[in-house]
Amino acid sequence: IAGLDAYDLASIVLLAVLVVIALCTFKDYAISNDEAVQHHYGELIIAYYTSGFGDQSVFSFQNLYLYGGLFDIVAVAVSHLVPIDPYDLRHILCALIGIGGIGAAAATARLIAGPRAALIAAIGLSVCGAWYGTMFNHTKDIPFAAAMTGATLLLIRIARRLPTPRVGDLAAFGLLTGAALGMRVHGLLLVIYAGFAIALYMPWLGPGRAQWRFLIESSLRLLPALMLAYVIMILAWPWAGLAPLNPIRGLLAFSEFHYEIRTVLAGRVYEMADVPRLYVPIYFLIRVPLLILIGVALAMLSVLLSLRAARFRQLHGRDITLVSLTVIFPLTCQVISHGPAFTGLRHFLFVLPALATLAGIGLDAVLSALAARSRVVASGGLAIVTGCFLWDAVTLARLHPYEYLFYNPVVGGLEGASRRYDLDYWFSSMPEALNQLEAYLRRTAAVDANWPAQVYSVAVCGERLSFEKNVTLPQLHFDFKPQWEQSEFFIAPTHMNCDGDLDGKVIATVERLGVVISYVKDRRALIGPVATDASNVLAPTR
Repeated sequence: IAGLDAYDLASIVLLAVLVVIALCTFKDYAISNDEAVQHHYGELIIAYYTSGFGDQSVFSFQNLYLYGGLFDIVAVAVSHLVPIDPYDLRHILCALIGIGGIGAAAATARLIAGPRAALIAAIGLSVCGAWYGTMFNHTKDIPFAAAMTGATLLLIRIARRLPTPRVGDLAAFGLLTGAALGMRVHGLLLVIYAGFAIALYMPWLGPGRAQWRFLIESSLRLLPALMLAYVIMILAWPWAGLAPLNPIRGLLAFSEFHYEIRTVLAGRVYEMADVPRLYVPIYFLIRVPLLILIGVALAMLSVLLSLRAARFRQLHGRDITLVSLTVIFPLTCQVISHGPAFTGLRHFLFVLPALATLAGIGLDAVLSALAARSRVVASGGLAIVTGCFLWDAVTLARLHPYEYLFYNPVVGGLEGASRRYDLDYWFSSMPEALNQLEAYLRRTAAVDANWPAQVYSVAVCGERLSFEKNVTLPQLHFDFKPQWEQSEFFIAPTHMNCDGDLDGKVIATVERLGVVISYVKDRRALIGPVATDASNVLAPTR
């Protein structure tokens, strides 16, 4: 292919392989706690438009009106055209968008530092469990992050040509900014980044009048793109269109969320509103592969050195600074504002592609420096980078399909993080735990005189939908929490020590890397025979 070298081809092959893997494994990932309400929110938005704005229920459905519903609208619309389970469809769409985010991170690194940096960035993000492990069922966070990454790529292309950027780049930037805003109000960060870009790429030499002209012309050039983004945001987020200041109100509402949601950091439990200021940065430090963090540090250090050497005026230094800003600014705002936070870095997944981009740039620079010294030394450096990424890839394969439980050696991996940090917070291991419970019942059916007429109640430290989508034995009945004490079986993750809520004989465990992440308990010896009304049992859905 013209214009592509071996590294480019390797990046393309990597993305193609990821697509194949995603299409072969999407059924391995459980339905997340948020997916049911998000899918219904998409249905309500569509109903709002198809009713001629008469159906106003979209504005009173929990607090979902504070979010855009672009992904949910697309998922609902496509589900009417593609005859597969809507949650399977959501997982396919989300995974493909996540792979697109990997491609956008690689393209950004390529634009700044070349094809090898792009390949390193793509591999780095692919083997980052916090990204790959959430790529299937974090159907708000991953699409938002991918849109932010693509918009950042376009912003760099635009900034390089200010004050006369290409019309196509402006249109694409507007589309992706609108897509980001159409899912989360934090897409407003792109407006701030655009302002920084204008100031950052402004010519340093020349009279002050010329600089003012640059600022004004550049701002006016970006205005149509931001107007396009606003229109897309309104279409995907109806509440934002009811009043001009609603997006700002939504942003302020997020900073004041105080639900009774708990999280854990270094073994200490916190309410989401009371986490330490450094909660999110700490989770980045322990959840992101160490090689990526090292590469990021090297890229940022190169900017500081270019400042000292008066080379910052080159586009390379400005590009890295802009990408670095997309990492530093949101994290700094979180620390200074001391906003609520929970489930680790889930709400900051949009920072991960920028980290991968910086890592690709930083590691590529080191390999180039080593090559200038000695081919043997350079080969050794490349072998180390390859070995580290391969180790992370093998770790993710061993964690499958719970790749999002990846922790780096700073805390001793998954074993060191167990019971001390957030683990399976969406009980993704429920399907596997259910399979083990059903296998146990089949094995012991011969000694149960009531089988198969007996119906068993199951207490679950998780959502009902995920239970019902994965249970195959009609004898298993989901128990609501008020009934837990009389439940005959109990399945729960070790996250937040939920497995300790009820006693029972441990009959099965779900383990990865030698660490138990969920338990299945038989409680019949503790409660005695319990008659369950089979007429109230919901038939399992598949």
